[in-house]
Amino acid sequence: MSDNKSNYDASNITALEGLEAVRLRPGMYIGSTDTKGLHHLVWEVVDNSIDEHLAGHCDMIYLNIHKDNSITVKDNGRGIPTGMHEKLQKSALEVVMTVLHAGGKFDKDTYKVSGGLHGVGVSCVNALSMDMRVEVHRGGKVFEQEYKEGIPQYDVREIGTTDVNGTNVTFLPDSTIFEELVYSYETLAKRAKELSFLNMGLTLIMTDERETNKDGTFKTETFHSEGGLKEFVLHLDATRPSILSEPIHVIGRDEKENVEVEVAMQYNTSYQEHIHSYVNNINTREGGTHVNGFRRAVTREFKKYADDNGLLAKLEKAKISITGEDFREGLTAVVSVKVPEPQFKGQTKGELGNSEVTAIVSQKMGEVLKYYLEENQGEAKKIIDKVIIAAMARHAARKARESVQRKNVLAGGGLPGKLSDCSSKDPNISEIFLVEGDSAGGTAKQGRDRHFQAILPLRGKILNVEKAMEHRIYENEEIKNMFTALGVRIEEKEGERVLNIEKLRYHKIVIMCDADVDGSHIVTLILTFFFRYMKPLVEGGYIYIAAPPLYQVKKGKKSVYCWNDEERADAINQFGGAEETSIKTQRYKGLGEMNADQLWETTMDPDTRILRQVTIEDPADADGVFSMLMGDEVPPRRKFIEENAHYANLQV
Repeated sequence: MSDNKSNYDASNITALEGLEAVRLRPGMYIGSTDTKGLHHLVWEVVDNSIDEHLAGHCDMIYLNIHKDNSITVKDNGRGIPTGMHEKLQKSALEVVMTVLHAGGKFDKDTYKVSGGLHGVGVSCVNALSMDMRVEVHRGGKVFEQEYKEGIPQYDVREIGTTDVNGTNVTFLPDSTIFEELVYSYETLAKRAKELSFLNMGLTLIMTDERETNKDGTFKTETFHSEGGLKEFVLHLDATRPSILSEPIHVIGRDEKENVEVEVAMQYNTSYQEHIHSYVNNINTREGGTHVNGFRRAVTREFKKYADDNGLLAKLEKAKISITGEDFREGLTAVVSVKVPEPQFKGQTKGELGNSEVTAIVSQKMGEVLKYYLEENQGEAKKIIDKVIIAAMARHAARKARESVQRKNVLAGGGLPGKLSDCSSKDPNISEIFLVEGDSAGGTAKQGRDRHFQAILPLRGKILNVEKAMEHRIYENEEIKNMFTALGVRIEEKEGERVLNIEKLRYHKIVIMCDADVDGSHIVTLILTFFFRYMKPLVEGGYIYIAAPPLYQVKKGKKSVYCWNDEERADAINQFGGAEETSIKTQRYKGLGEMNADQLWETTMDPDTRILRQVTIEDPADADGVFSMLMGDEVPPRRKFIEENAHYANLQV
């Protein structure tokens, strides 16, 4: 990505506007001031170092979490220019650090590809930090400047000599702006690992000075990938048995458009499609033109190979036509493109819009797949055999779905007999509780507010959809009842299955199960079903998990509900301590042990209850967790349980 003919100096820095609004409305620039926004600050700084890597000038990034939760990001790139900015008559370093939309990314000759396209990056972090210090090693000299709340404390000054190049940025987030100031090592490490996969040859070394090893050294982890996306796919598929000996790996470049393409894919024994896509290291959750190009190539090349070799006779005999979706069942893939001027749809950069990228990805994929299929005919046969099974299963699923809908079950013509519906017909205020067992369902029915709360009891554990082909789910009574009660239906549009939620009857869907191991298992089964077959409901923020208390501590007429052992101990102490014989503690083994008014007060009353909203922070991570928890592979699940056994409940 390097361009030796271009110089990176003060003249490359373009200034567009000042920082005035950042501290006033931080959410507009970093999304939020909660823990997500706090961690976003780190990646705004790291992105600058990644851009240096993409430009061919950086292969080492150090990320340190200090004891006070300040952060240092250090790289061995070219170093931010420190010369005088012609227009603003101040050091280019100060311009980069204090002016919004200022940086080399607006100069095509400086960065051919960049992730941080809005240029708010490091100046925005500066504005939202109590303290920041930047040290630049460049041209044999060391320069520094410090800031408080984005305001320089002195002019950029030279402080020494050096024989290396690079930039060191240290910042302490502002406690008056952020709700949370403690960095999560796991959150930062997960993204660092992802970045190492996406940028072959880059080394990220992460150190947590808050945690000391037995030998007195700090907790340190190194992330580096020579295999790139090939290793990423193996990582994502660690809990799913593969049907190929190794992933198919595509690396290509379009010289005319200056677009780089890297794709890795492999087939496994699951029934789901797992495609994760990135543009300039940004996760494009909604896909876009690069994913369209990938899908087009997969369908075209595999279909042609199957036709040319007469492998689809079984489907032709059964009069089953094949679709693109059949070629992607059980497929795990990562599609990554580096685009000079990406156009994203929406503020979240969730979907790539560049039309030229479709043809580029399709062509590069096609060239490699054509060669792969000819050279690996045994593997090709395995893939086509899986595709044929997928097509037959999809045909069976459609027939099962149509059969159920003909009986007015999925169409909403008749509600399930077990449903105790609410009187309100306004989905905006209506909520439904999916309750474990008929007994608890009866209690919930007595305790609810009939105006806006509906109750649907679920008998036993629902089908594990992770291990079942789609047509099987329509044979499961509990799943059919959920479809019917919610008013949603699966439809086929342009050969793709989509969930139609236009007639969704409740905008709060609350999973309410016992606070024990069986209850946690049922919650996970239901969440797996929603994630695999009703993902728009999860993405739309409609799914919640109720939090019934574990204990009631009583002394005379006074009582306190407790959700964990710590709260129980505190309540006992409040009532006089463990020696006090008049204190009674009741452990609720199930929802059915509460009477109706207790269940209302603790778990269903909007004024006093605790609801956990289910969100998807990282689709790839969530995908892997569900496969690991509910799939066939036992060792990864055992390892996960052993590592997380100290938690009372599974937190998904």
